[in-house]
Formats: sequence, structure tokens, C-alpha cells
Amino acid sequence: MPDDPDPALWVISDDDTTIYLFGTIHLLKPGLTWFDEAVKTAFDSSEELVIEMIQPAPAEMVKIVNDLAIDKSGISLRDKLTPDDRAHYEQTMTDLSLPVGSFDPLDPWFASVNLSLMPLLKSGYDSNQGAEKSLVAEAEARGLKIVGLETPRQQLGFFDNLPEEVQIRFLNFTVDSIKESAEGMNAMVAHWANADVEALAEMMNAGLEDKILYETLLVNRNANWAEWVAKRMKEPGTVFLAVGAGHLAGTDSLQAFLAKKDYNAERIEY
Repeated sequence: MPDDPDPALWVISDDDTTIYLFGTIHLLKPGLTWFDEAVKTAFDSSEELVIEMIQPAPAEMVKIVNDLAIDKSGISLRDKLTPDDRAHYEQTMTDLSLPVGSFDPLDPWFASVNLSLMPLLKSGYDSNQGAEKSLVAEAEARGLKIVGLETPRQQLGFFDNLPEEVQIRFLNFTVDSIKESAEGMNAMVAHWANADVEALAEMMNAGLEDKILYETLLVNRNANWAEWVAKRMKEPGTVFLAVGAGHLAGTDSLQAFLAKKDYNAERIEY
């Protein structure tokens, strides 16, 4: 993995509006100098940072999690799994040095998200090193306007509104792939660093093979964001839009939805 990544960057512009599109990785290891060259030049020229969501105050986030991620049925997480899936899940928890009942009160989707983070954190990945955190800190230091495409409640709601059987399939996929997750993350970050967009898309969306999951977490959101970009293009100014890199690659990318609206994103080579 290069220490000096050059992630992919695109631009859409007309006579008085410029919007840069930058794909982020939510967790990174320390020591990567990606905020330079074309990325920094684009950011330096921007008056506005747009991200997936603005992180709420801790107390507000706790309330949202309690509302949307804690099971209300009275049935524990493990009791929702088949005997084979439960055994595999419990072994995975043990392998990660976690009490097997740690996530019992959680909805399956939230257990999946938390479980997927464990091996990454152990191998040195950190959300505080993620691209969004760095960009938000820069924007705040410069007094830039910061906009969230979604609210925290809305973003967690996408997961919470998934049918329970889809959530369980999501959890089982996480369990099945957990041993390779750190190695997979290393490969994903390498693709991001080398601006290998298609390889990155294939890896990042591998967990979205379920059609409902794919439509909910990727396609519908990209369609909504394309509406936002099209509306913003009607106002003057320069915007730096940073969303998860998986949204900017593949057949249902944000750029693909924008192309349907006659906005063609141009790749910036650097």
C-alpha cells in the first residue's frame, strides 16, 4: 500500500458552478498522506463541504441508536438465528474475545456493523483517521459551510427498515467473511490509494449481493444524491462532495445517475 495515496477525483462544472466528487474510506490507518495534490487543490478552491451525514452530539447519537438499533421484540439476537448460524456466530464472537451475548439486545443489522469493525480496529484502522474526519476538521478550521446529504436518523433508518430476514443474511455474511476482513480492508485501501475504481467497487459492494440490501444502501441513496447535486448545480459556487468510495464506482454509481440528468463527471488525472 502506498504511503502517498492518490485517490480518484471527479468534477462536474458549468459556467458558475463546480462540484468535485471524492470517494472516501471511512476507516484508515495513520500515516497516509492523501490530502495533497489535486485533492487539496480542489478542496482549497471550495466554499462548501458536503458529506454523507454530519456526526451528531454523542447524547443525540445514543438516542438514535436506542430508537433504531436496539431490538424491541424481546427476542435475543442469537435466538433469531438457525442452530448452525448461531454456532458459527458464537464461535466468531469467541474468536474475537467477545462475550457471546454481547450483541444479544441489538438488531441484526447493528450487530453486523459492530462485528465487522472489530478485526479492523484490532489491526490498526481508526475512524478518526478516516477521510471524512480529516475533511470536516479542515472545513471547520477554514469556516466552510458543511452540509449532510442525510441525517443520522435517516442513515441508520435505512438499515433499520430492512426486513429482518435481510438483516440476518447481512449478519451471516459478516460472520462468514470476518476472518478475511482485515486482509480485505488492506486490499480495498490499496485500490483506493491507487485510484483503481472498478476493483474498489467490486470489493466494497461484495457484501451487497442481496438485492434489497443493494437497492437500499447503494442505488436509492445514489439516486437521491444525484437529485441533490442536480439541484445544487443550479446555484453558483464551488463544492467538495465526499462520500464513501463505493458510491462513486460501478454501474449504479452517483456519476451514472448524474449522467442520466446530462451531468457528466470528468475524472481529474493527477
